[in-house]
Amino acid sequence: MPTRIADIEIPDSRLVREATELVREATDDLIYHHSRRVYLFGALHGRDRGLDFDPELLYVGALFHDLGLTEKFRASQQRFEIDGADEARRFLTGHGVPADKVQLVWEGIALHTTPEIPHHMAPEVALVTAGVELDVLGIGYDELPPAVHEAIVEAHPRPDFKRRILRAFTDGIAHRPQTAFGNVKADVLAHFVDGFERTDFVQVIEGSHWPE
Repeated sequence: MPTRIADIEIPDSRLVREATELVREATDDLIYHHSRRVYLFGALHGRDRGLDFDPELLYVGALFHDLGLTEKFRASQQRFEIDGADEARRFLTGHGVPADKVQLVWEGIALHTTPEIPHHMAPEVALVTAGVELDVLGIGYDELPPAVHEAIVEAHPRPDFKRRILRAFTDGIAHRPQTAFGNVKADVLAHFVDGFERTDFVQVIEGSHWPE
């Protein structure tokens, strides 16, 4: 496994190696390569903006951010983001990482599908979202030279990525559609799950038990 990709160093520590092993065993190529790209794009974003971040914490946040979509970790009825965040907390706590640092990783994973808010938080939180937004949505794509994209995709390919990641989102949340309320995954279910009905925020307010 290369230790430097697109001039971004992959941290070399027991914590990082064991995080990689856990995620590699739990996920398929789609989620694994996507998660590694999220780390690389997030680290590039942070470096280019002069942010001071802990590479190990960012790496774990990036690697674990989609664990809640995988068959092993998606059995709950909570949001998939929380599944991944909770597993990262267990992993980091088990490795003796201080609670304040664990919380940063938890927040980075839990909030990675929430627009705007993470960018006003600690770098380890903001950069997970930045990496996800670039790899999935293309936000910031034109800010990086073509050679950077090529180096990252060569190391971590993304064949048919758009179709496959949408399938992974659907498979990971179709059994818990209520968790899509108020977030972008409602769009996924609306496109790909027959009979899905969005929870309407206005109707929830108007239909509450309050008389007025």
